Amino acid sequence: MRADRLLRLLHLLQRHGTLPAARLATMLEVSERTVLRDMDALSAAGVPVFAQRGRGGGCGLVEGYRTDVSGLTTGEAQALFLWGSRDATAELGLGPELGNALAKLAATVPTGAMDQADALASVLVVDRRRWFAAVDDVPVLPLLREASASGRRVRMRYAGAGDADPTTRTVDPYGLVENAGRWYFLAAHRGRRRTYRVSRVVDAVVLDEPAQRPAHLDLAREWEDTRRVLEVGEQVTLDVAVAPAALAIFRRLAASQATAGTTVETLDVPADDDRPRLRLTVRARRQALGLVLTFGGDVEVLSPADLRADLLGAARAVIERHAGEPARP
Repeated sequence: MRADRLLRLLHLLQRHGTLPAARLATMLEVSERTVLRDMDALSAAGVPVFAQRGRGGGCGLVEGYRTDVSGLTTGEAQALFLWGSRDATAELGLGPELGNALAKLAATVPTGAMDQADALASVLVVDRRRWFAAVDDVPVLPLLREASASGRRVRMRYAGAGDADPTTRTVDPYGLVENAGRWYFLAAHRGRRRTYRVSRVVDAVVLDEPAQRPAHLDLAREWEDTRRVLEVGEQVTLDVAVAPAALAIFRRLAASQATAGTTVETLDVPADDDRPRLRLTVRARRQALGLVLTFGGDVEVLSPADLRADLLGAARAVIERHAGEPARP
């Protein structure tokens, strides 16, 4: 642990020059006394470091001491360090590890290349959130990453879009795919390939059993098959409550978007609510969102819960986009 910290300290000094001991302590998550002891250890190992106390002092390296040995070009440094800012790494549970790795690598990158990487990062923001969907909550993602990388089976409880309650499944992991801010878990269940949305995995346990995977599995090819289905959209069955004044036109529009062979079904109305209730199956999830949003507050989605969450995300996006003055033509 200390050797790793000493290396991080050296990298910070090479990257930033002279820094106050208090600042280094914060960056390394240790005490100032530990930083000064580590500076003594580097000095004893022959690294030309210095520590000056008082106003204007700090910890640093003798000017000119640097090891530019990475061989990275400016473009390569920009690509690598920009990629390192992606939220996906944090969601996978590898955020600190990536930060440490990039800090170590930064010490070996030529100064000019690093300056250009910093310049690009300052003028570019990557926002992976969808306009018309809520942000997925994926707390089990690090565990699924571990199972996929180690090739072990997973027992999980999964709440599918049409499931009244989560069901337990034991699966053989193929791998994980991020698509536009959403994570998907590709795995085999009872020998058949399945795609699971990670946000719908309620909980999971990694088993001490080897996963059964095809000998020459190509995850990218497996994902292509799934992606074609997702591009068309996920079929979704929804229950809605409709304001009486909007019922006739909603029925007509809903019938036009329902899947082939599916009728718009009338449901029982509870005693405390005079709004008619309907159930329909729509060909694609985005169509369901658009249909409900068209009617504003006259239509309420009662289920499924994840579609309600997507509607909230869509509504917030509309409010955010239309708040304030319109853009100039």
